[in-house]
Amino acid sequence: MLNPFRSEAEAYRFVWLTIGYFGLIVAGALINRWLGLAVFVVLSAIVVGAYLRRRAPGGPAVTATRSRSAPDERRILVVANETVSGDTLRDCIRERSEGYRGEVLVVSPALNSPLRHWVSDEDGARSAAQARLERSLGRLRDAGIEARGEIGDGEPVQAIEDALRTFGADEIIISTHPEGRSNWLERGVVERARERFAVPITHVVVDLEREREEVAE
Repeated sequence: MLNPFRSEAEAYRFVWLTIGYFGLIVAGALINRWLGLAVFVVLSAIVVGAYLRRRAPGGPAVTATRSRSAPDERRILVVANETVSGDTLRDCIRERSEGYRGEVLVVSPALNSPLRHWVSDEDGARSAAQARLERSLGRLRDAGIEARGEIGDGEPVQAIEDALRTFGADEIIISTHPEGRSNWLERGVVERARERFAVPITHVVVDLEREREEVAE
């Protein structure tokens, strides 16, 4: 079953909003039962309206893409966080760009804890993501792959949409940990991205533990 929330931060906000919802109703009822009823009706209408807007179907994202300048050019958008420096991902990028004049944009979402996200303290998350991204770009350059990178929104699907507004990707590569260890897979990030964007998406599973074991051997 897919997580109904887009992120842990969203789930955290939902908890607090639920507490506030019932708290306001109770407070109104303590003052006057009719006031409590009015608060209930108004808040419930707001909640139902927000839910219907969230559930409204939407088509593929409109991307600010430019047409290919040459048939041998390929632009690849890579979205990865902890797996961004994995050998499996690097090999996939090299394979997908082979035979083309590749232009690669690597986006690393700045993941954060729910509490820090709630209080808008994202400096640590961005710094950690930047460090991983720079290591990945260095490894790609060592492999002969020209790439640039940027830190994206903590929500991976939103990070993809933001990137597509300025980067006309021919393909998207989403890199995750293996099933059972991947928060993105639990949240259905790959499936939601395929539903949302009219761009071919390749899902790459990177097992960093196995890669480290192989290096140790």
